[in-house]
Amino acid sequence: MAKFKPYNYDQMVMIPITLKEQLEPGTLEYAIHELVETKIDLSVFDDRFKNDDTGSPAFDPKILLKIILFAYSRGIIGSRPIERACRENIIFMAMSCGFQPDHSTIAHFVSSMKDEIESIFCNILLVCEELNLLGGTHFSLDGVKLPSNASKEWSGTFKELKRKQEKLQEKLDQILSEHIRTDKTSESDSQRREKQKARLKRQVKRLDEFLKQNQPKQGKTKAEIQSNVTDNESAKMPTSHGVIQGYNAQALVDDKHQIIVNAEAMGNGQDHDNLAPMLGGAKKNMQAIGKGEDYFEGKQLSADCNYHNKDNLARCEDEGIDAYIPDPQFRKRDVRFAEQDRFKDGINPRKRPKKETVARSDKFTVNDFTYDEQNKSYICPNKNVLKRNAHAHRIRNLIYDIYRAKESDCAVCPFRQKCLSKKTTKRRHLVIPLERAEEVQKKFSLVEAMKQKIDTHEGRRIYSRRLAIVEPVFANIRAQKRLDRFTLRTKEKVNIQWMLFALVHNIEKIAHYGMAY
Repeated sequence: MAKFKPYNYDQMVMIPITLKEQLEPGTLEYAIHELVETKIDLSVFDDRFKNDDTGSPAFDPKILLKIILFAYSRGIIGSRPIERACRENIIFMAMSCGFQPDHSTIAHFVSSMKDEIESIFCNILLVCEELNLLGGTHFSLDGVKLPSNASKEWSGTFKELKRKQEKLQEKLDQILSEHIRTDKTSESDSQRREKQKARLKRQVKRLDEFLKQNQPKQGKTKAEIQSNVTDNESAKMPTSHGVIQGYNAQALVDDKHQIIVNAEAMGNGQDHDNLAPMLGGAKKNMQAIGKGEDYFEGKQLSADCNYHNKDNLARCEDEGIDAYIPDPQFRKRDVRFAEQDRFKDGINPRKRPKKETVARSDKFTVNDFTYDEQNKSYICPNKNVLKRNAHAHRIRNLIYDIYRAKESDCAVCPFRQKCLSKKTTKRRHLVIPLERAEEVQKKFSLVEAMKQKIDTHEGRRIYSRRLAIVEPVFANIRAQKRLDRFTLRTKEKVNIQWMLFALVHNIEKIAHYGMAY
């Protein structure tokens, strides 16, 4: 007969544990513990408490900050899992010094740090500067779009939301009328209908209150954009994984050790609006650690083409920043990407049948058209007239006159293939630039200068560093720290959560490269 070792769950086991010994030097938890204890000034929290003479003692903010930063480093974001970890995990017990704060205390501490989070972030940034972890020569800016604690199904214009409210009210009225007509119903059906009615009433009331308390949101063109009933400061954003309802988390990163010098969550999906506030925030942070107001003057800044526009280039010019922000077409001019689409359709380009098209160099240009000064028109190579259709028309940076031919002339023209860009094009247009205003000329020259800088060998080399500076930061936060969505609502609270993850990232760099830890 088999023999097994006996066991008894009623016995007591005394396990001697020293909490401090669980925080081994060289680990991230040790770095968090030492930094919070010795380097971060948490006196900014003192004004919260009015329990000097009366009231029970509160949890020390150091304890709460430690367990939250450590939990985020382990990919634990919810307050309830953090509470459970403080009861079950020995390292969390050591970080909390044996205390077990409940989930509501943890959640309130995180969501109410709007006045303290910037000070804490700058304290850690100062430690990075003291340990010589900041290079201060090249900075990269980028963003990552993450879903928030809001449903995109509750998004829409005010007209769409009113229609949704009417549909829900119609459904509620229908259920009520059916319930009145039906005399005999089972107890389970009755309970199900009551729950359905209660849910519909809450939804109708929620929409009604939102429409009364808010105004339609307007975009840059003053046209109405979609609002969101759950979190109206979030926005719908297109991503490679589809459309999400969330925030655009921005980070400005130093190149030496990928230290984040500024982090902010934006409630818009367009990156070109985010460069100015990110630069402003970074300047404020660097001044807080003792740098001058002109700290970024002469420094290199790289950002992808989503940040390319006239205003951003002008801002960098005014700040004296050596920017590398390419236009969206820069890869088409790069010889290294000449064959980037060669296998896009799965056919080897050497075996792909050649299209019978006219070479671009053989196409008619503006120089092939003759200007008729007397009639203010152009004469095409086939002697047809192109009349002026628009005068002083502004397109992006330039002002144009637009001339167009008659459809009937182009339909039977023997030079149609050489003149029109596509077979489906019905008529030829000529777009003739006019003299530009001084301001437009200045901004246009910045765009042209950026194109020329990016197209040089040195410009491409410097811009290519962006991938190795900022992209690994998002990979670390999303893949290693498992931040796949924000769990809070409103920009203020989401921004706190994003800055806490930026803090964890910077502390991890201190743990790896800072000799003091």
